[in-house]
Amino acid sequence: MIILGIESSCDETAASIVKDGRFVLSNVVSSQIKTHEKFGGVVPEVAAREHLNSINAVIQKAYLEANISPKEIDAFASTVGPGLVGCLLVGLNAAKTLSIVHSKPYIGVNHLNAHVSANFINSDLKPPFICLLVSGGHSQIIYVKDYDKQEILATTIDDAVGEVYDKVARLCSIPYPGGILLDKKAGLGDKTRFNFPEAKVKENEFSFSGLKTAVLREVKKFDKENLPTDDIAASFQYRICDTLIKKTKYFADNLNCKTIALAGGVAANSELRKRLEELKEKGYSTHAPELKYCTDNAAMVASCAFYNPIKTDDSLLLEVFSRD
Repeated sequence: MIILGIESSCDETAASIVKDGRFVLSNVVSSQIKTHEKFGGVVPEVAAREHLNSINAVIQKAYLEANISPKEIDAFASTVGPGLVGCLLVGLNAAKTLSIVHSKPYIGVNHLNAHVSANFINSDLKPPFICLLVSGGHSQIIYVKDYDKQEILATTIDDAVGEVYDKVARLCSIPYPGGILLDKKAGLGDKTRFNFPEAKVKENEFSFSGLKTAVLREVKKFDKENLPTDDIAASFQYRICDTLIKKTKYFADNLNCKTIALAGGVAANSELRKRLEELKEKGYSTHAPELKYCTDNAAMVASCAFYNPIKTDDSLLLEVFSRD
């Protein structure tokens, strides 16, 4: 089954053609980072206009890269939510229009399920497994029992991992996109210099607001010129990754499920991937998507449309939503 997926939930306009949920025939992404740099973050109205300007060209390029015509597509899919409503509407309407014009099914996809499905791309990973999903808006540990059966085991009670990365980056005067640049600075610093605290919360909860406050206290002890940005970044990143891996390992052990996967934009983080890889030495089977399938992309949407579509009597009546 060949599916054309469209992703437009935030600041990437993407289209991808994927066969049988695993084999990528084309993957096109138009990033808006340069557009939003001057604002220090994503402006929803600006992002929606950028999607409108890019969507047709991105879809056409996906056809060209795959060397496939629209009539060879079996279904069209798009992200329905969660995300920025104005942005989601662009992808939803594009996919629905293609579906109607070519008399093929339209498939709606949940953005978080799509991130989980990124693990199936170019791999032989199969459920069951424990998935640590960490992004700008979500931090969850998910028990993937089957392709379309998932149970959320733990979730954040305040800031998501990607969100706290961006906030700490701003505290350290690291420009947008803060999380990516903070990861690079952390690689240059001493992770033992600052002993940042780990939140004392329930096993099924994440909390990072206290960690963010602890970083703020340390930043205030220095003037801007002498701020040890690399050491703060390294110490912060060590603590947050240590918390994520320990909690994921806890659920893997409790459920006797020794296969662990990463998902979401923060799955591209170098320290997190390193810590995940180290679990192999303790008998765990680990998996992380290729870097290009961690951040928002349409290949994961097409894969999810194959393995875990939103079930509905009439998919053309699906509407976008901002929150899960």
